[in-house]
Amino acid sequence: MLLHHPDPNDVEAYKVMEQFVEEGKIRSIGLSNWYVEELTEFLPQVDTVPALVQNEIHPYYQENDVIPFIQDLGIVVQGWYPLGGRGHTEELLGDSVISEIAGVHGVSSAQVILRWNLQKGVAVIPGSSSPDHIRENTKLYHFSLTEDEMARINALDRGEKHDWY
Repeated sequence: MLLHHPDPNDVEAYKVMEQFVEEGKIRSIGLSNWYVEELTEFLPQVDTVPALVQNEIHPYYQENDVIPFIQDLGIVVQGWYPLGGRGHTEELLGDSVISEIAGVHGVSSAQVILRWNLQKGVAVIPGSSSPDHIRENTKLYHFSLTEDEMARINALDRGEKHDWY
C-alpha cells in the first residue's frame, strides 16, 4: 500500500499503515511521489522504512539526485511513466538517441528505456493495453546497454516532468 504524495497528515496515515502490516492486513508499505526533502523530514517520524518509493522516472525526467538517495536508504525505487506517460510516449520512443541504440541491439525503443531503468536499479511499471507490447516489455534480459549508451541516455535529461499530482 502506498501513500500517493506528501500531505500534512502522512505521518498519521503511515502509522495506521504500519499497524495494518503488524496485523497482517497488508504485507508492505511505501510512498509515491516523494523526493529528498520530503523523505528527510518524514522518515525519522515513522518506524517502518518504506519498501519502495515510486516516482515518475524516464529519460526526460531522470531523478538523478533522488534515485541514489532512496537506494542508499535501502529502499527500492520504482519508476512510473517509464515510457514518458500519456501524450509523451511517442516523442520519447521516437527520440533519435534511443532509436539508434535500439537499432544497434535489435530491440524496440521501449525495451531500451526499460533496460536503462533496470541498469540504474529502478524497477519499472510500464502501462499498456496491447498484449504484444506487454510481452515485449518483459523481454529485457537478453541484452545490456554499454556505459556509453547509458551515458547517452543520461544526457537526455530535461527535468521534464510529464504529470503532476
